[in-house]
Amino acid sequence: MALEDAGRNVMLDALGAVATFMSAHSAFPATSGNELAGGTPAYARKAIAWDAAAAGSMSDDGSSVVLDIESGDTVDALGLWSAVTVGTLYGGADVTTEVFGAQGTYTLTAFTVSVT
Repeated sequence: MALEDAGRNVMLDALGAVATFMSAHSAFPATSGNELAGGTPAYARKAIAWDAAAAGSMSDDGSSVVLDIESGDTVDALGLWSAVTVGTLYGGADVTTEVFGAQGTYTLTAFTVSVT
């Protein structure tokens, strides 16, 4: 059975209500083992807020998510979590690899989740 946009939007709005933290990973997100850590300021998941879903897609609310990344780390993927620590991993996305030769920040300016 295929879902209409209304069904996809309901699913996405429910996801947006619980997937409220973004994480950075050295590989596609796993429930343990590849989320980044360390640095000064220390790496931590950051809050993400969502606009209402439309046409089977949901986008962040336009506020940038800025993650602190430790020197020597590589960002290869991002994850969506239910909590700032531990929590439930709801999904992830590969991103263009970025290697940090020094302490820095990874800024996410736009993020969209779609159901097809």
